Amino acid sequence: MASLRDIRKHISSVKSIKQITYAMKMVAAARIKRAQNAILASRPFAREMDRLIEDLYGELAEGDFSGSRARALFEERKPGGPLCLVLVTADKGLCGSFNTNLLKAAAGWLKENRGRKIYAVVVGRKGRDFLHRLKGLDLEFSFELLGIFPKTGYVHAQLLADAVLKLYAEKPVESVTLIYNEFKSMMAQRIVTGTLLPLKRHILGEGPAGKKRGADFAFEPRKTDLLDALLPRHVAAQLYRTLLESQAAELAARMNAMESASKNATELIEGLTLKMNKTRQAMITTELNEIVSGSEALGG
Repeated sequence: MASLRDIRKHISSVKSIKQITYAMKMVAAARIKRAQNAILASRPFAREMDRLIEDLYGELAEGDFSGSRARALFEERKPGGPLCLVLVTADKGLCGSFNTNLLKAAAGWLKENRGRKIYAVVVGRKGRDFLHRLKGLDLEFSFELLGIFPKTGYVHAQLLADAVLKLYAEKPVESVTLIYNEFKSMMAQRIVTGTLLPLKRHILGEGPAGKKRGADFAFEPRKTDLLDALLPRHVAAQLYRTLLESQAAELAARMNAMESASKNATELIEGLTLKMNKTRQAMITTELNEIVSGSEALGG
């Protein structure tokens, strides 16, 4: 049976852990509102950028693409070439299944594309460490972005977009796949596995390319010049929204995890306190029995 000293030490350590988990919960709760507001502001902009690029692409004729940098970002490439994975995880743990689900999705994607050369663009230490541990894969790290959460900004998205666009321009990459956690609510996040490049697959999906909306546009400067200027900004805007989604989802997951940990600590403290009281009562009862037995022995 554990001594009273051991039980008191155990209670003290659990109380210390509870203080830490409660503080982490309150910090996450204080930051989540700002993160939610940032998402609500970025989502409409990202959707409108998608619509704008789709409309502009629909206005282009085949000959308009001659000599344009936009063609390389839009058109499908020869199948069977290398692939690029952009994995967005957290830098730290203690956020429930947030990182675990992401790494499972990344592992499943890597398994599906086994035998292909993979270029990895990683955001977050958890994803970096996970991919570094993998062996037997033709995996090459191209860019790492660490320590940006929970204060991510557009400059980080710009750095990420520059790295992805440079890789896509210099390597014969067939496509760029993006895996991240999308913020749905305070209690739920959704794993998203989507195509970032080529843009025809990302924006137009499986529908017919060049679908027109019947609008009458006048362009100044030329259509291709406008598209060349917009596409890097479009990629950066999509990645900025991705980083904000992941940041809010991580904060929500951490707040829920720390709340559960604090409740578990409270229940554990109550159980240990009850155990301590029972142990102390048993010790007192034993001492009383010894005193009574000694008195009877002396009296006899």
